[in-house]
Amino acid sequence: MTTRFSTALVTATTAATLALASPAALAEPATYVIDDEHFSMAFEVMHIGYAPVMGMFREVEGQFEYDEDEKQLNSGKLTFRSESVFTNHDKRDGHLRNEDFLDSGKFPDITFEVTGFETTGENTGVVTGDLTLLGQTQPVDLDVTLNKSAEYPIGHEEYTLGLTAETTINRSDWGMTYGIENDLVGDEVKLRFGLEAIRESGWF
Repeated sequence: MTTRFSTALVTATTAATLALASPAALAEPATYVIDDEHFSMAFEVMHIGYAPVMGMFREVEGQFEYDEDEKQLNSGKLTFRSESVFTNHDKRDGHLRNEDFLDSGKFPDITFEVTGFETTGENTGVVTGDLTLLGQTQPVDLDVTLNKSAEYPIGHEEYTLGLTAETTINRSDWGMTYGIENDLVGDEVKLRFGLEAIRESGWF
């Protein structure tokens, strides 16, 4: 009788604890996949000191693992196709793809892999990651804002996160030095991201 009573008591206590536990305590990280139809990655670099040239990469894929309740980013990776660079000028884009800049024939992918995350506000944080460009890897910090998280109102209707991120790098840190010495092309590159990421179906 004592054993049965003890077992019943433990079972009841466990059930009550689970029932009263907060959603955050029971939450688990979910995998989010980048929606390539709603992704923008823009860059800006000064040209001979006159005006910035603005461009983007048109092909990207990636995913990350995030616990929204606990605000924990556990992992993530973005891959950009260097050949997809676009500045609305064919000759310039061809130059950006050659050995002076992206060397797309030798290095087809540019990757960013998450190594850490720190919450800085209710919907902001700093993502630390390794940016690999031209075969070299350097750490980069991104200031990130979570704009919205909800079921999508149209189309796929899946749970979706909307994010904005930005940072500034010196391209020379990756060995890309063309045009810096004579001030033809700036060293500083401003990067800005806007993306939607869809939670994988089957997550509970």
